[in-house]
Amino acid sequence: MVQREHALPHVGERSISDPRNGRPTASASASGPAVTGSGPGGGGGGRLRVDARRNLESVLRAAREVFGELGYGAPMEEVARRAGVGVGTVYRRFPSKEVLVRRIASEEVAWLTAQAWESLNGDPQPWDALAGYLSRAVATGAGRLLPPEAFRYAERMDQVPAQRTAGEVPPLEIAAPPPGDGTADADPARLLELLGQLVERARSAGELRSGVRVTDVVLVLTASVPSYTEPSGDGAGTEGAPGAQGSSARLLRILLDGLRSDG
Repeated sequence: MVQREHALPHVGERSISDPRNGRPTASASASGPAVTGSGPGGGGGGRLRVDARRNLESVLRAAREVFGELGYGAPMEEVARRAGVGVGTVYRRFPSKEVLVRRIASEEVAWLTAQAWESLNGDPQPWDALAGYLSRAVATGAGRLLPPEAFRYAERMDQVPAQRTAGEVPPLEIAAPPPGDGTADADPARLLELLGQLVERARSAGELRSGVRVTDVVLVLTASVPSYTEPSGDGAGTEGAPGAQGSSARLLRILLDGLRSDG
C-alpha cells in the first residue's frame, strides 16, 4: 500500500493511450529519459525508443492489473511477469516499488477526479450522476487503486456531518474544472471534495438512504470486481471472461441498490 499520507503529486505529463481501457496515461518520458541509440542510417535510436515506450506501456498496464487484484503490496516480480518483461526492465523505469505505486495511484486519482467533475456538470439528475460515476469507475477498476489517504480524507469528511435537512441544503457550488492542457488534479482531497458534492446533491434530492456517508460510496468504488483482462501463460493477457464481467455488473447493481432510498 502507499505509505505516505501527503497528497499525490500533480500529474502534468503528455498523455498516451492505455490499451486496456482507452484512458490516458502519462507519456513514456515521465518515468525516465528516452532511450537513445545509434545505428546504420541513424535508425537504431528510433527503434530503441519505440521498444522502450512499448515496454513502459506494458509495465503500467500490468501494474494496474496486479495492484488492482492483489493490492499495492504485490511484488514487482508479478508486475514484470504480467508485462512479459524482465524484472530488471521494470526497475530501470521505476527504481523502487514506491515510485511505481505512486505513479499508478496518481494517474487513477487524476482520472477519477476528472470523471467526478464531468458527472457534476454533465448530468442534472443527482442519482444518475452519482450512479453513472460509480459505474464508470468500477468498470475500469480505478477505484481499487485508490491510495490509503483517500479513505482517511473520506473519514474526516464524515466526522463532521452536515446537520441539515434536504430543504436546507444551499445551492451546489460547482468547483472549477480540471486543467484542459493535458494535466489533471491528482490530489485525493480534491477527488473527495467532488465526490462529497455528488453525494450531497443526491442526498438533498432524497435519493440516498438515510445514514449513507461518503466513506460508504468510496467503499463501493473499491468493492466491486473489476473487469480486468485475464493473464495468459506468456503474460500477454486475453479478454476477461463474460461471466466475470457479468458478476461485476451484478455486484455493482446490488451495491447501488443499497445506497438508493426506497422512495
